[in-house]
Amino acid sequence: MAQYLLSTYAVEDEAAAAPRTPEEMKTFMDRVVALEEEMEATGTFVFGGALHDVDASTVLRADDGDVIMTDGPFVEAKEHIAGFYIINAEDLDAALVWGRKVVDAIQHPIELRPFRATGRVRA
Repeated sequence: MAQYLLSTYAVEDEAAAAPRTPEEMKTFMDRVVALEEEMEATGTFVFGGALHDVDASTVLRADDGDVIMTDGPFVEAKEHIAGFYIINAEDLDAALVWGRKVVDAIQHPIELRPFRATGRVRA
């Protein structure tokens, strides 16, 4: 069984729009909770989480033997990672099925990427 990272993205243009109404937020959360319950029931869910807004990020980078820290994301972008799921899936096709379910639930783009085999097993 392989593990996959499903990175969820927030789109800046949508974030600048009017915030969701309480009814829209409830509908959104109902979809997300149903998705996560399905992931847990099938043994797919490993770990997941939502991230703070991009203005809470810090970038650390190597610079001639030193480490430089700067506020904000590494690059200016219209999209940024908003959260993630780590899942178990038999193969890429199975992971893509879950990726489609995540997109359907959150209505935002995601990136699906397999973990490299490192020789170290993690639960």
